[in-house]
Amino acid sequence: MKSFVEIAGEIAREAGASISEFARRRIGFELKGAYDLVTEADRTSERIIVERLRQHFPTHAVMAEEGGGNDGSSEYQWYVDPLDGTTNFAHGFPVYNVSIGLARAGELIAGVVYDPTRDEMFQAEAGSGAFLNQQPIRVTPTARIDDSLSATGFPSRKRHQNINIYFYYQLAMTSHGVRRAGAAAIDLAYVACGRLDFFWEFQLKPWDMAAGCLLVREAGGVCTDMRGAPLDLNGPHVLADNGALHAAVVELFGEIFAGKQREPLPQ
Repeated sequence: MKSFVEIAGEIAREAGASISEFARRRIGFELKGAYDLVTEADRTSERIIVERLRQHFPTHAVMAEEGGGNDGSSEYQWYVDPLDGTTNFAHGFPVYNVSIGLARAGELIAGVVYDPTRDEMFQAEAGSGAFLNQQPIRVTPTARIDDSLSATGFPSRKRHQNINIYFYYQLAMTSHGVRRAGAAAIDLAYVACGRLDFFWEFQLKPWDMAAGCLLVREAGGVCTDMRGAPLDLNGPHVLADNGALHAAVVELFGEIFAGKQREPLPQ
């Protein structure tokens, strides 16, 4: 019998193939609300994922970004982002993915992040480690913020009012750099495989980070909120790092939350 993560991987690969076909055709996009983009690729990918999950696990609850999931009383809860990085996809910028995570009684137990542009499948199952294309992955050993490379993201609207600009500036000035690629699940997967040392962001949704946070933990890293408290998938922010940097990053974030600046803003 196949495991949860094996089935999720097969489903993610099928959904990713559909996204790649839409990318080849260069389809247009629509707006959901005033700023957020959605494409037919999002809807088709979600339809594939939800239908396959229902076939394999008819009693499980599914929470999906575009609303195609189903509520339920099952202790099993799937979190589905059918196309993480829709804005990138709509503009032909090749950083987007399919993200599928599973929790049992509130604990993350399986997750996959599939990048169809690079054919990279990140997979993790609780207690079994994390893998990229079936090869084990680990977080970095970096122990100083000064030596780190990190990533973050910003909301689709009112970016100029977002508190994260203060965090971004401080990290950009005190580290090797901060990347902003626009797909949270990919950022989390990159922390897990050592391409980034840590990632933080405000106001993500559960489907943005469920799979990625399990990847980081199973690769030897840590996922909490930005103050170091236990991660809440419905909470206001997330911090995922290699563990060696965790205390230093939480300390720096605490200073910024308190209005302190290690590096003064330019005048």
